[in-house]
Amino acid sequence: MAAPMKVAIIGAGIGGLSAGIALSQAGHEVTVYEQARAIGEVGAGIGVAPNGLRMYERLGLRGAIEAVAARYADGSSYFRADGEPIGEMTTADSSGQYFTLGLHRADLVDVLATALGRERLRTGHRLESLEQTATDVTLRFAEARKERADLVIGADGIHSVVRQAVVPGLPSPTPSGSIAYRGLVPASDLPEWPRGVGQLWMGEGKHFLTYPVRGGELINYVGFVPSHERLKESWSAVGDVDRLRADFAGWDPRVGRLLDAVQSTFWWGLYDREPLPTWTSGRVTLLGDAAHAMLPHLGQGANQAVEDAMVLAEVLSAAEPTAVESALERYERLRRERTTAVQRGARDNGRRYDSGYDDLGQRDDEIRGSKGLRLWLYDYDAQQAARSLVAGS
Repeated sequence: MAAPMKVAIIGAGIGGLSAGIALSQAGHEVTVYEQARAIGEVGAGIGVAPNGLRMYERLGLRGAIEAVAARYADGSSYFRADGEPIGEMTTADSSGQYFTLGLHRADLVDVLATALGRERLRTGHRLESLEQTATDVTLRFAEARKERADLVIGADGIHSVVRQAVVPGLPSPTPSGSIAYRGLVPASDLPEWPRGVGQLWMGEGKHFLTYPVRGGELINYVGFVPSHERLKESWSAVGDVDRLRADFAGWDPRVGRLLDAVQSTFWWGLYDREPLPTWTSGRVTLLGDAAHAMLPHLGQGANQAVEDAMVLAEVLSAAEPTAVESALERYERLRRERTTAVQRGARDNGRRYDSGYDDLGQRDDEIRGSKGLRLWLYDYDAQQAARSLVAGS
């Protein structure tokens, strides 16, 4: 490898922590800065798809992640709102070696933070600005704290402060017109619930998703509904359980039984962004939602972020500190086409799930025929693609 560099990552979410691990393992001096006083997630599930699991295996984390996860088994299915079956979900890659896992976000964050090393994580650091020269970047945090780095990675989400330094003056995120209720139900409260499967019901303007987490002890649910109220991006806004139940009244009785078991719920507004004109400016680049915020309807937000992380580590492995800018340009060039396609695919899939079709038979045919799309997502090896790019450059 080339000479190690001092890398500052802004944001200790899944993308930032994954990037920190990948770059640390590549020999760089990494510090991850997080504005919150402590890292953690409140009551939310997340799916690690086969393409993400493949990358975590390369980082040596597959065992630790599987130990706190629940695998989507065969029989994971799509339904119409009334419970009529549509088809089975594709949950594994072509080889069958990599599959979809459901996790509590807090469990995944804990695995990643432990693997990174708590000494590399600095909480309570809110970035205010950054300035770069031809040789380094100076970061200024609240309370007059200052740090320097050879390069900076913005993994600070859809409202990224780092992005303002890369592409200032962008419009606000694009609202989807929907909000998502989410929460967890103990599996013991629903003894008749099928274990180890993901299930998704689709109705007019709405859809309802469930999958197992934490070894099957918990059932994660997400209810997507239209909202004309002022949307709010949050992972922890308290929701109204009675309103959630009313939104899905008359649906498949299985949905009703699960909602009867819900004691509390949270919600967030759904936004994405149009593809950015660039992700990189000099020694500063973007990753995950900061670079390509997408809707959750393909389950790929975190998985694309870990792909970003692995590609970034590979292109930097061969880069001297004086060649950071060209390495970051290679990273962006490799990632842009794929993430743009996934962003658009997530919008299209949301339309399918929310039954935005005059002919639902066409929608159902597209759902049943979606295996090709899923395998395009799941069979992709981001690290190998980066190695091929580096070898050919």
